[in-house]
Formats: sequence, structure tokens, C-alpha cells
Amino acid sequence: MRFVHAITTGALVLTGLTVTGAGALADDGPQTTSPTVVDGYQIVTLPNANVPNFTRRTVYCPPGKRAVGGGGEAQGGDAILVGSFPTPDGTGWTALGRQNHYDTVGISVYAICADA
Repeated sequence: MRFVHAITTGALVLTGLTVTGAGALADDGPQTTSPTVVDGYQIVTLPNANVPNFTRRTVYCPPGKRAVGGGGEAQGGDAILVGSFPTPDGTGWTALGRQNHYDTVGISVYAICADA
């Protein structure tokens, strides 16, 4: 059984799940079918760059696509990823970070895009 659940920033595809009881989800075990393919699947990357602490870096999906997921990476000896979230309009992904004892941090951002 396959369920697709729409969320505001795209779609979350759940495979091999069965609804039981009062809305609980249970795993059906190993699946022999391929997972659902998302039309226009593409990962867009904003390569690492050193920016001032807490500076937001955003990568956008190509026109006609929406971000269905994403993430960020903070790079440096004492780097911390502070935030990673979709843009308000769902067309990209934003990440920011900081580094203790330094004024800058390396931030990379990734968006998982699909056809809108």
C-alpha cells in the first residue's frame, strides 16, 4: 500500500506503510517494488563559502520546481549549523551557522527539487 502526503513545501512520499488503529503507521516489512519516482527530481547545491556568523545562504530550485527537502552544512573547526529550512515560498532552501572563536563560518546549502 502506498500513501502520498502533501505538505506546504512539496510532497512527502511514504512507501510500505499501513494505517492501523487510531491513525498509527506500521511498517509492512521489506518491499519488492521500486519507490515512487518524483517527477523532475534534482539536487541543487550552493557550494561552501565563508560568510559572517548567522548569515543566511539560500539556494533556489530552477523555474517550475519546488523544494521538497534540503539541508545545510556548517564547516570549520568549531562550526555549528544553526538553521536549515525551506524558503517561505517553497522555491528554495536556506541554511545558516556560526563558529565559536571566529567571525566567519563555511556554509553549504542543498535543495532537493521536484516539478511543481
